[in-house]
Amino acid sequence: MALPPLVEPSAPLSAREIERYARHVLLPHVGMQGQRRLKNARVLVVGAGGLGSPVLIYLAAAGVGTIGVLDCDVVERSNLARQVVHGSGDVGRLKTESAVEALASVNPLVRVVRHDVRIDATNAVAIIADYDLVVDATDNFPTRYLINDACVLLGKPDIWGSVYRFDAATSIWWARHGPCYRCVFPQPPPPAQVPSCADGGVLGVVCAAIGSIQGGEAVKLIVGMGDPLTGRLMLHDGLAQSWDVLTVRKNPDCAICGEHPAVTALVDYEAFCGQTPAGGPGTPAPSVLAADGPVPQISALELADLVVGPSGAGDVLIVDVRSAQERMISSIPGARAIHLDDFRSGAAVRLIPFGQPVVIFCKVGARAQEAARILIESGHRDVRSLEGGVLAWVRDVDPAQPTY
Repeated sequence: MALPPLVEPSAPLSAREIERYARHVLLPHVGMQGQRRLKNARVLVVGAGGLGSPVLIYLAAAGVGTIGVLDCDVVERSNLARQVVHGSGDVGRLKTESAVEALASVNPLVRVVRHDVRIDATNAVAIIADYDLVVDATDNFPTRYLINDACVLLGKPDIWGSVYRFDAATSIWWARHGPCYRCVFPQPPPPAQVPSCADGGVLGVVCAAIGSIQGGEAVKLIVGMGDPLTGRLMLHDGLAQSWDVLTVRKNPDCAICGEHPAVTALVDYEAFCGQTPAGGPGTPAPSVLAADGPVPQISALELADLVVGPSGAGDVLIVDVRSAQERMISSIPGARAIHLDDFRSGAAVRLIPFGQPVVIFCKVGARAQEAARILIESGHRDVRSLEGGVLAWVRDVDPAQPTY
């Protein structure tokens, strides 16, 4: 069922605008009034990556008058296969900077506002309050809960999307008309059970499929047409090319939008999700407490001295806990592949002799520290993780290898 239009119409369109948006104006559900609502709308897109790219492009093409783009990252070469708002010449630039230029070429009649910040509990309400709705195009749980909670407190709709490998999901979380994100997902999953797209991969065109739906839902809410995804969770399988829709309902005991809310202000979402702030490529992962203290770390240069230095690796066992696909991109000479799942199941403990020095690595460090903790808690003592992971190795030791 259609909801009332979210935005009032702007002043009449110019002849230039009518010509540009003529195919919209011809639609009975949009018409001149609907296009004027789009012109008067203010939409914040959080994340200028795989999901944010199609959202930004289509919102600009549709004539949304003010588009906020929030992202603090820079464009990396590994982004280009899916983040179509950026090009090869944008590598190293702020994503907001390249996105603004791209949208200007799509539609110079819209205004794009840059937010070159990391959204958090200190700035979310102030930023979101200036917009009619938010499109959540992020890729991590702390930010999803943060955006949801800020939107609930402000009474704004949150158009959410999520993609991993070939699977995706999208919905509208709007406590005034249905469930919020916490109603359906009251607790975040344990961090160790949440592989990222950077670790597991993502098919770019799946981002396009979900991002276009998010953009379409934004247009529907602004104009007040169709049946928006409030109270429905849409699931997509890119391999089977199938779509399923689940009915989701408001939880009367929801921590933020329920009858007796426990959350009345923004909280520490990194702590809530059991995570620490994410860094850029090569950023060391935080130490994980082992049975007798923090997991010791070794730097890439120190490990290189063991591997290629005059003494050689000696008795040190270097263990790569990444997937086979990741190992095909970059590696460390002499490393033995033992997947993190084998540590979790206990199989790896039986494969590694007690008393043998071990250095464990992954892409950045978090998975390696989890594996090291498991090994230490099983009785191994001479265990270290590689600070910064294989990305640090490529950066500091072997820059001829590609990164991802």
